[in-house]
Amino acid sequence: QVDLLESGGGLVQAGDSLRLSCAASGRTLRKYGLGWFRQGPGKEREFVAAIRVSTDRTAYADSVKGRFIISEDNYKNTVYLQMNNLKPEDTAVYYCAAERSGALFTTVGMYDYWGRGTQVTVSS
Repeated sequence: QVDLLESGGGLVQAGDSLRLSCAASGRTLRKYGLGWFRQGPGKEREFVAAIRVSTDRTAYADSVKGRFIISEDNYKNTVYLQMNNLKPEDTAVYYCAAERSGALFTTVGMYDYWGRGTQVTVSS
């Protein structure tokens, strides 16, 4: 069992930056695949970014490529999402997720554990 707790969300203006954190407890994240997803108002949950901890290989949604950076800290057992040049369309609840096989997945259904989410609101 892995428990995930997101933090760092908030209300910002377009062009600002935020860093989301996801702290894991219960198991080391070293063998997991980790992802960030988001769900905007009235929308389905969508992929944002993922990282394969064992290789540091990453993947990003086209909508955030070049603006967002996913990273992880093994010692703190924490995964981060640095979000730069935020846009109003980035407004959503952001969720951290982990999957046991350690692969790099971009689909919701492949993840085994989820946090409760943190709200990010970007005003224009």
